[in-house]
Amino acid sequence: MPDTDKIPEECHDENGVDLDVMRKISEHPCYNKDAQHKYGRIHLAVAPKCNIQCNYCDRKFDCVNESRPGVTSEVLTPQEALEKTRDVLKDYPFIKVVAVAGPGDPLANDETFETLELIKNEFPDVTLCLSTNGLALPDKMDDLLRVGVSTLTVTLNAIDPEIQAKIVDHVAYKGKSYTGVEAAEILIKNQLEGIKMAVEAGLVVKINTVLIPEINKNHIIEVAKKVRELGVFIMNIMPLICQAKFTDMEPPSNQERKEVQALCEPYVQQMRHCRQCRSDAYGLLGKDLSQMSEERRNVIKMESIKKKEHEE
Repeated sequence: MPDTDKIPEECHDENGVDLDVMRKISEHPCYNKDAQHKYGRIHLAVAPKCNIQCNYCDRKFDCVNESRPGVTSEVLTPQEALEKTRDVLKDYPFIKVVAVAGPGDPLANDETFETLELIKNEFPDVTLCLSTNGLALPDKMDDLLRVGVSTLTVTLNAIDPEIQAKIVDHVAYKGKSYTGVEAAEILIKNQLEGIKMAVEAGLVVKINTVLIPEINKNHIIEVAKKVRELGVFIMNIMPLICQAKFTDMEPPSNQERKEVQALCEPYVQQMRHCRQCRSDAYGLLGKDLSQMSEERRNVIKMESIKKKEHEE
């Protein structure tokens, strides 16, 4: 939670919670399940490079109507991302969150910060969001705060290096490449340190954990316990998409996922409405406008504009 001693009293509710933070949570479709049908987000695909290689990750394919992290039809420059944001926010005023989620790791790309700074300067009222594997999080925290990121997602699949080493093939950190347990130790250390720093800085943090039945199913509860200690707001347990080196693995059943969520619920709030969005998605969760026909988008645009005019 934010340091309430540094926020004027009139900016808090009766429980001392920062009202601006409360507003951002209430309008963020990933952090608040009640917001998913009312407010939307736009993902800006400006970050192609990644600093780790997960065994389940494949960013090479862009299939029509495919909804998964890492998929994008094109990579934008920061200026192109700003222009796209202008157009989208004008046509769909229900979009309140602007995020960078790939297709690589946002913190491994300078274009991420250039983009978010452009967005912040032109649209100061939107919530800026970012998703990361967390390897560079401690080193990039000052940059995140400078550009105004207030909601942050970190993918944390294990806190045991032996387990993490089965999930991540290698990491590239400070000019060197690491593999095995050594790579896992570096990644976990930076993830946990970065999450702690983010929470202490007042960011609202979500954890994404990929449920891989053969590897981390019985370990995820330990992840939940740890992130509770760190003050994480919500946890999203995502089913494995079997691709890359994990093509031949069995994905978790819906029942398995629900069972793990139930075990983790006493420690940290669970997100159960995730749609594993593309890196260029925009619109409501589960209703990706980037994958709709122009005719359908125009219908939604007119409905959105009429609704805004009615509210005003």
